[in-house]
Amino acid sequence: MINRTAIIDIGSNSARLVIFEKSSKFGFHIICEQKSRVRIGEGAYSNNGYLQPIGIERAYLALESFVQTINKYNAKETLSIATSALRDAPNGKKFVKWIEKKLGISINIINGNEEAKLGAIAIINLLPILDAITIDIGGGSSDISLINNKNIIQTYSLNIGTVRIKELFFDNKNLSKKNATIKAREYIAKELNKLPSNFKEKIAVGIGGTARTLGKGIMKRNQYPLNKLHAFNYKIEDELSYFNEIITSSDNKSLQSLYIKKGRYDTIREGTLIFIEIIKAIEAKEVITGGVGVREGLFLKNMLKKYDYKFPDTVNPSLTNILDRFDVITTNSSKSSHRIKIASKLYNIFYNESNLDKEYQKELYIALELSNIGKTLTLYDAHKHAFYISMQELNFDFTHKEMILISLLLRMDSNSLLNKDLFSKFRSILPKKEKVKYLSFIYTLTVLLHDNSNNAEIEFVYKDDILYIKSNQSLYHSKESIRALEKPHNFDIVFNDKKFETEYNF
Repeated sequence: MINRTAIIDIGSNSARLVIFEKSSKFGFHIICEQKSRVRIGEGAYSNNGYLQPIGIERAYLALESFVQTINKYNAKETLSIATSALRDAPNGKKFVKWIEKKLGISINIINGNEEAKLGAIAIINLLPILDAITIDIGGGSSDISLINNKNIIQTYSLNIGTVRIKELFFDNKNLSKKNATIKAREYIAKELNKLPSNFKEKIAVGIGGTARTLGKGIMKRNQYPLNKLHAFNYKIEDELSYFNEIITSSDNKSLQSLYIKKGRYDTIREGTLIFIEIIKAIEAKEVITGGVGVREGLFLKNMLKKYDYKFPDTVNPSLTNILDRFDVITTNSSKSSHRIKIASKLYNIFYNESNLDKEYQKELYIALELSNIGKTLTLYDAHKHAFYISMQELNFDFTHKEMILISLLLRMDSNSLLNKDLFSKFRSILPKKEKVKYLSFIYTLTVLLHDNSNNAEIEFVYKDDILYIKSNQSLYHSKESIRALEKPHNFDIVFNDKKFETEYNF
């Protein structure tokens, strides 16, 4: 039975629809995403917060379209929230009642602390962080969460948002651009003085449109090799000049040269100004960009309500989702454990021989768990399919270094330990070449031994530049491939397996 949940998020700038499909108890993926730049808050902050007809009309048309999409996808339930633009508007509740009557959508207007909490729920589950402060800059507010050891300690909402700052200061015809910037900074500083003093942390997690736009710009500016925003990190000191260029940019052409997309021209200066002032206030040194936020948080809050809003420690949602959808060939956990058992023995041998870091065991074992996913599409070139699936779907609770290394191991075949083109492309976020070769050798040898034996008891001894492979079953089918396998350094392989003992008489 298809289990789909639709999430509608109405912000000051945009209205979004995301439809999630569960693949198992803890597995899920997105099957539909739509966005509309409704700017429901347009004109509101200069009109005592009241929603204006132009924003109301755009919001209605977008929500009407969302309803059609939800019906097409047969979503089991729909959860709808609205944030600062509606909670600040004196006519916000009337708008909500009108929408429910006209379209049948029940919208929950959430406060800033709840908005911050939803973003934090997404981050503690879908980013590999322990301690951080999340920053979600919206059109009307900036919502902040303090996270310690993957626990949400405290949340806070500040009345500083891109549309609010733009309309109060930069759209004010009585202020020059210089004076508008000065007044905006003063207003932001006054709001930041309300932030509790314990909101200090070295790592900031950027959520929402402003943080993602800045992250994408930095990636393009620095020619970052991986086209994946979620979990992208950078040091603040390295990008301060870039932020200041955006804040002081004079026209859209200059924003384009700074790798800002057209759809963000109208509020990115204000957003960057807010972002950098918050960063200074919390004394952050590094930013991790979150490709998830309030929508994922709302879905996970609903999904994990019996688990204190957190996945169990043994569950990785991306890994679970990939195995649910693509590993239809060998879903038996004992087969996975057999691969891990073989690899663990090999790892210990080469850890002693080559100073191979223990830190890479995690990536190696996950690659082995995923080693059959490419065969779901076709047996031929399965390693290439596995690489593609992993690169696209291995998103949550992994660093970019982990994602790339796992994917690269999956791409290996028995002909070579290193894909030179891929290694060259991602060299800056991969271990050194020698270490990749050892990991690739262990991965490939493990797959060959596992695939050509039925859970055989396999032992290894390394002595005098010889790797002895002992098995209680015949390794006949794997021997030729193993002998042809490239090695990370010069040594021989000797087999001690079950010999041919059957008597025959023609």
